[in-house]
Amino acid sequence: MDLVTIAFYFLAALTIGFSVVVVLSKNIMYSAFALLFTLFGVAGLYVLLTADFLAITQLMLYIGGILVLIIFGVVLTSRITGIDVKSGTLGKVQVTAAGILAILIAGSLIYMAATTNWHMVASKEVDSTVTQIGNELLTNYLLAFEAASMLLLLAIVGAALIARKKK
Repeated sequence: MDLVTIAFYFLAALTIGFSVVVVLSKNIMYSAFALLFTLFGVAGLYVLLTADFLAITQLMLYIGGILVLIIFGVVLTSRITGIDVKSGTLGKVQVTAAGILAILIAGSLIYMAATTNWHMVASKEVDSTVTQIGNELLTNYLLAFEAASMLLLLAIVGAALIARKKK
């Protein structure tokens, strides 16, 4: 086995293991920190796929922004209300429905993995994808890019307007 294969198996095990902890943990803080390692594993898998733009985006947006926001939200909410944040008891109907759905999804994934014709394709050396994505984004998709940025700006202004205190 070469180093890339070992890195892939390590990152895959890291991602799968911590994603199971995210789902099964009863403490939301443990779930949030397990989500951190899950997202790091996914970013590592993107690096192995030579998708450097997606890896950096994963690190900056999901880990740097959204996960930190989730952790601050949990900490501040539990401090304000004084309630220990843990998952409540679910009814038997919800657990049964979720179990059946999980078995169906797992079965379909196993079926697809077993029936797929897996073969290795010799990959060529790939340069950085950032310049290619930047050129496409700022030439062919400039209008959509600017529309999305205006939508995000309006959402921020609207959130600030809603959050300000009324006299």
